[in-house]
Amino acid sequence: MEFSINGDHNDDDADIESLLLPKRFGNSTSLAASIPIAEYQGRLLQDVQGKGNQGRPAGSLAVPREPLDAATVAEAISVISCFYEDKTEWGKRVGWIYGSVTEDVVTGYRMHNRGWRSVYCVTKKDAFRGTAPINLTDRLHQVLRWATGSVEIFFSRNNALFASPRMKFLQRVAYFNVGMYPFTSMFLIVYCVLPAVSLFSGQFIVQSLSVTFLVFLLAITITLCLLALLEIKWSGITLHDWWRNEQFWLIGGTSAHPAAVLQGLLKVIAGVDISFTLTSKSATPDEGDDEFAELYVVKWSFLMVPPITIMMLNLIAIAVGVARTMYSTYPQWSKLLGGVFFSFWVLSHLYPFAKGLMGRRGKVPTIVYVWSGLLSIIISLLWVYISPPSGREEDYMKFHFP
Repeated sequence: MEFSINGDHNDDDADIESLLLPKRFGNSTSLAASIPIAEYQGRLLQDVQGKGNQGRPAGSLAVPREPLDAATVAEAISVISCFYEDKTEWGKRVGWIYGSVTEDVVTGYRMHNRGWRSVYCVTKKDAFRGTAPINLTDRLHQVLRWATGSVEIFFSRNNALFASPRMKFLQRVAYFNVGMYPFTSMFLIVYCVLPAVSLFSGQFIVQSLSVTFLVFLLAITITLCLLALLEIKWSGITLHDWWRNEQFWLIGGTSAHPAAVLQGLLKVIAGVDISFTLTSKSATPDEGDDEFAELYVVKWSFLMVPPITIMMLNLIAIAVGVARTMYSTYPQWSKLLGGVFFSFWVLSHLYPFAKGLMGRRGKVPTIVYVWSGLLSIIISLLWVYISPPSGREEDYMKFHFP
């Protein structure tokens, strides 16, 4: 629908438009009257090359405005309510899209799919501020909610693969990534378990540390470092913040994302609907209270099982690999170092998760660490006993220090 700033509509067109306005934009006359004004204020300046007389003169937005009266404020509150959009084309086609866990993504997708343009606006002062969960359990449930919404988008008509030609290529790629990223968790879990399997089996990821493999590994490492520098430069964060984001990406990718894929498949295949409770957000502490008291709250969740399993597998695998190499007739230290390096790389990403499980410092008794170490040693010795190195079966029960 187009509006004329100069009022050149004839009487018939004006009558038709007045009848269609409530159907399209609701019953607010102030909202309808503000549409041509907003269109005019959104124009570029006249001195912009190529715009000619279509632009607005400089200083046209600096005119003084009358203060808002109580009736205008009340009508504005009515317009921004969720119920104003009901049974209007604004609510169906352009307004906020409800009925989805990730309604913000769906709303943006539909607007871009109809050819709307958007700009990335960064203000000197924060335009909006909100609260977010800070403890481990609530954070994982929040990530689960977002990932489940992305899975729903992937299996719906809002998938970027079905976008209209009006959507630009990079927009299509971005929206496709939003719906696809939870499925990458399956590969991520394999990558996290693979170093442990390598240490358990005694076979490295590749047959030998050839020059080709080392060059390939070096190229990937340099590429990842360059991508990290690019992300830090673009986002304006520190290296420490970037590393924290990488760590939680792996934590969420091995816990909340697989659960979201499973729940999404159950909803699509079996029709099992998913219900969510609102994630508790951090509240403003009272005077004298610990500002980060909620940070130490640990509530058990099934989402913690996969990361704990991955940590235990890698820790036990390191113990098994070290024991096998130390008591082997021909120790292969290169394979051990390769497997241990990748296992430590996985564990370094999961370190905040382990720290979050422990909660407040000193909460876990020291005996727990003693039991964990003793258990790892016993399991490693059992593994070496069950699968002894070749040529040492007859003397294997005789314990020798290396």
